[in-house]
Amino acid sequence: MQIPGAVAVVTGAGAGLGLATAHLLSQRGARVAALDLTAPPGEATDTWLPLTADVGSATEVDAAFDAAVSAFGRVDIVVHCAGIAGGFRLIGRDGPVDPGRFTRVIDVNLVGTFHVLRAAAWRMSRDQRPDGENGVIVTTASIAAYEGQQGQLAYSASKAGVIGMLLPAARELAQYGIRCTAIAPGAFETALTTDLPAELQEQLTASVAYPQRLGRPTEFADLACAVITNEMLNGEVIRLDAGARLSPR
Repeated sequence: MQIPGAVAVVTGAGAGLGLATAHLLSQRGARVAALDLTAPPGEATDTWLPLTADVGSATEVDAAFDAAVSAFGRVDIVVHCAGIAGGFRLIGRDGPVDPGRFTRVIDVNLVGTFHVLRAAAWRMSRDQRPDGENGVIVTTASIAAYEGQQGQLAYSASKAGVIGMLLPAARELAQYGIRCTAIAPGAFETALTTDLPAELQEQLTASVAYPQRLGRPTEFADLACAVITNEMLNGEVIRLDAGARLSPR
């Protein structure tokens, strides 16, 4: 998929990975609909459309995609970065955790990914391109899907679900010329990590091989663009973690 002239929808584009990806796609010539719970920065132009949507709501996701199509005519690229951490332990001093905390993480990270997949796939399948490649969808998993730490039960489960959906989606959508991939980042400089105490941030980078630091959102954005432009990448999860392997806690 060539980025110049394409139409991209980026979720979680208010900050962090999503904002960096939305900006890079825009810089490389895409028309970008950027959405988050609160509108991402920037005024609406003929190449940039800030939108608000809760990815946990199918209705709001559909409305955002409809707005993107109304403004730009179609959807070619989707990079889904919206998500929450929601760390907790199963058992606390006062008893078992409130199950609503688990449900909230699943609703945003896993069900939200489903909402975006269905909305993107439907609109891409309706607009056939001459070259046969009708869309690219990049979802965001996490290395916690493989090596979840204590307190990451819901987060790890949600991201493992994102990975589990990938290959079936790629196989189904192949007939429409739509590719589906996922990036599984390690610890990056986003609100999920930079809001943590310095001691915890150091723990996150302790098992990193090289470079031993937090990843930069621009590095995620670079990989997302590489995935978009490489037609052979499909049904694959790519770890972006500098060789990190999470410790038990």
